[in-house]
Amino acid sequence: MKEKTKTPLFNWLIIVAALGYFVDIYDLVLFNVVKRESLEYIAQLKGIDIDIKNTGIFLFNCQMAGMLIGGILWGIWGDKKGRISVLFGSILLYSLANIVNAFTFDVSSYAVVRVIAGIGLAGELGAGITLVSETMDKEKRGYGTMIIVTFGALGAVLAALVGAKGQMVVALIASTTGYTLQNWQVVYIIGGVIGLLLLLLRVGAYESGMFKDMKSHEVKKGNFLAIFSKKESSLKYLYCILIGLPVWFMIGVPVSLSQDVFAKELDIDGIVNGTAVMFAYLGLSAGDLASGLLSQLLRSRKKVVYLYLLMSLILLFVFVFMLKGINVQTYYFVCFMVGFCSGYWAIFVSIAAEQFGTNIRSTVTNTVPNFVRGAVLPITMSFTALGALSGNLMSTLIVGLICLALAAFATYKIKETFAKDLNYFESL
Repeated sequence: MKEKTKTPLFNWLIIVAALGYFVDIYDLVLFNVVKRESLEYIAQLKGIDIDIKNTGIFLFNCQMAGMLIGGILWGIWGDKKGRISVLFGSILLYSLANIVNAFTFDVSSYAVVRVIAGIGLAGELGAGITLVSETMDKEKRGYGTMIIVTFGALGAVLAALVGAKGQMVVALIASTTGYTLQNWQVVYIIGGVIGLLLLLLRVGAYESGMFKDMKSHEVKKGNFLAIFSKKESSLKYLYCILIGLPVWFMIGVPVSLSQDVFAKELDIDGIVNGTAVMFAYLGLSAGDLASGLLSQLLRSRKKVVYLYLLMSLILLFVFVFMLKGINVQTYYFVCFMVGFCSGYWAIFVSIAAEQFGTNIRSTVTNTVPNFVRGAVLPITMSFTALGALSGNLMSTLIVGLICLALAAFATYKIKETFAKDLNYFESL
């Protein structure tokens, strides 16, 4: 039986999902904000030398490995036990992990906690988008995903601000409790506490009617491997992943390596990585808002993706060939534009959710964005390998063109899903 839209409750559901993704993004990027400070503190505390760069890469890889594992686990859980339980369970796990991380003082424990946090982080977006896609009117569900992703991207801005201004909170805690924390500890604690407070807001959230209706049918649910049992479904799944590659290329290479690589390459003094990331995520938020509105206006997902890929292509050439010697303020504006032109994440996740039936939708919607995030590893490895041969700027161009070409091809191959009826089961 087809579910009727419950507008008042659903408005609350969108708010809860948006706040959840906000905290998710905060926690996703906070490690990169505080990794140097936290590792330097551990090195001083233990009286040992720590290779900050390589240890930071190792810990980030631990977090990404956790997200790949978590994407599969939460996706299957969402199809078998329900979307709401994933929303509660994922945020509880990564919130507690971040509080523990604030009191982790050796690299081995740090690595374990980042894996656990990564597992928790993997469930929030997919569960929220699945719930929205299955609950909102098919003509308007794009607005719901747009709000979730647009607001959620601002979590990275909060992480950058807290990372830069955390000393004020440190001073407040010291004056009221007499206990002095480090800035990096406060950043982790704030993320954990916000997440736990968010759980209180989720009391009013309700389960998807499509999922509840599925309980009365004998149908296989949440079988991840079954996606690859048929050529058509496996290719469709692969195309969904490829569409998202340029988003994390643009954030993972030009933006994330701003201070360590491109400041020297482009002869720009004063670049701060946290500030570059903040401006990029401000751009992502604006871009996701624009792409969501355009998708509703054009009644198409694919047209919007093509437009954003074209803008990303133009900006890629600008970044490689036109930024030499610019001032730092102009560079930050370019980071904002990099984020804006990559701001089709809401459309990308919606496409994934709309490609598959109710009995496998959570699995797909959770795993696809996390595999795209995990693709940062081969992307950055390819960038590094090519950079040793052709230089960092040319490597940026080559890897970027490959990601954009794969995304354009995948967009061409998938079917348009705007206003598609999602109340059906996948044959597994």
